[in-house]
Amino acid sequence: MKNNTLQQYKNAIRKKYETEKEGKYFDYLYKPSRGKLRDLCWLIFENNPTKEDLNVFSNLLGLDFDHSKKNKFKEKKDKFRPIETFFKGETDPSNIDAINMAAILVDFELRPFKKFYENSKTEWTKPVKRLEKSKVVSEKKKSEKKSKKRSFFLDFKSLFF
Repeated sequence: MKNNTLQQYKNAIRKKYETEKEGKYFDYLYKPSRGKLRDLCWLIFENNPTKEDLNVFSNLLGLDFDHSKKNKFKEKKDKFRPIETFFKGETDPSNIDAINMAAILVDFELRPFKKFYENSKTEWTKPVKRLEKSKVVSEKKKSEKKSKKRSFFLDFKSLFF
């Protein structure tokens, strides 16, 4: 049974960041700064963002994405500070919109957090495979046999010594 929480979501995003920082957006992610992350955000949102991603953008930055409002967007550099420090491992942000934006910047698939959480609930309800159960039972039986053999030999030894 898996228990996916907000902390596990953050850990998954950090793990994805570690692989992505040497990938396609190396220039933006390798040594992240607020300005680089802001520029990467604009680049990503220029290329057909999803409705959910647009909601995160709007919630975090307080404005809707609009190609003609790039100058207003550039003023929002400080909104990327929690994401910068999160990627650097310096802080653990509590602002869910900042965490979701971090997920967007590294293209984490199960975003936003609600989607990650709902996916984890379906994982909880999946039945445990029979193979796994039988493996555990057979391992228990093996350990019981070993302990019985040991006790038999110890008892036998005690008769003569």
